[in-house]
Amino acid sequence: MGLHVKTLGMRDWRNFGEKSIDFADGMTILAGRNAVGKTNTVEALQMLTAGVTFRKAKPSQQVREDCAAAKISARLEGDGRVIDVSCEVEDKRRRFFKNGKKCSSQDLPETLMSVLFNPDDLSFVKRGASYRRDELDSFGRQANRGYAKVLSAYLRSVEQRNRLLKEDYPDLALLDAWDASVSLGGATLLAARLRLFDRLRHYLRDIYREIATGEELDCRYVSSLGEDLGGRTREELCDLFARKLEEGRQDDLRRQQTLVGPQRDDIAFTIDGRDARAYGSQGQQRSIVLAWKMAEVRLSQEVVGEQPLLLLDDVMSELDEGRRDAMTRFVQSGIQTVVTTTNLGYFPEELLLDAKVVRIDE
Repeated sequence: MGLHVKTLGMRDWRNFGEKSIDFADGMTILAGRNAVGKTNTVEALQMLTAGVTFRKAKPSQQVREDCAAAKISARLEGDGRVIDVSCEVEDKRRRFFKNGKKCSSQDLPETLMSVLFNPDDLSFVKRGASYRRDELDSFGRQANRGYAKVLSAYLRSVEQRNRLLKEDYPDLALLDAWDASVSLGGATLLAARLRLFDRLRHYLRDIYREIATGEELDCRYVSSLGEDLGGRTREELCDLFARKLEEGRQDDLRRQQTLVGPQRDDIAFTIDGRDARAYGSQGQQRSIVLAWKMAEVRLSQEVVGEQPLLLLDDVMSELDEGRRDAMTRFVQSGIQTVVTTTNLGYFPEELLLDAKVVRIDE
């Protein structure tokens, strides 16, 4: 069975004064008109499972207007376990708790992971490379708390190196030292990313076949190092990265930024061998992101040994009937799902009979 969210409480969170919601083990549909707090509820659930918010909001933005602090809390139950998680939000900080004891935000996914799908994700294929990198890294942070530390340390090293490159007369000996730090950190991040990417790709291709019969999807990790990185050890990646930094030093000094490394990588998709970004239809591109999110769900189960919480924020209105049907079949496989909508007409009648419908505007 695994853990499920049973209740969510919100106090002075976003637009809510005091609000409590009970959830079904299967699908819960949060229905209501626009601007009543459906997405705010999804954000609270993501904060208490992933430890982050997709809105990248400051703490002060999550506190109700004219209030000093906010609190969100959830009870998780399953397999004889009861776990209470909460987050207290003040003007400049958030504090997380598990069973009453203070914890790190990175501890929460180890309890229950979540996968979020919102309308912005539908442009996953055609948006800039940073969007696809962020999607992979966001999942990596949940899947392995060490991933977040490696990513953060690497980005700090790149920031320091870039700061040195912007000086009028950079100290080249100091630049050598930062090259060594960036190479090692980048190789560590690359190795972790490539392992995660390969595991997601394994599920992605099969799921896409289920959504788009007769089409073959593939994807590859595109490294700014300019070579196929498959099968390389961290030490080999480190040596390659160091060599590329040395070869590109003059370009880096001229442009005053680090031009190679994981911070500039991308993910490329092909359908039947053709570039999906350039030639894929809108429907095909949306099928890719749908398959990607489903792959995250499957891999989440593999990582923590139980199903994640699936959060679907107003995406049914953006999918055509065929893709809504694919999503419906997927969530009916036993995944606890929370869906927001302004129109219950997007859901088949048999699904509504099994789902719990909560009117947020009541």
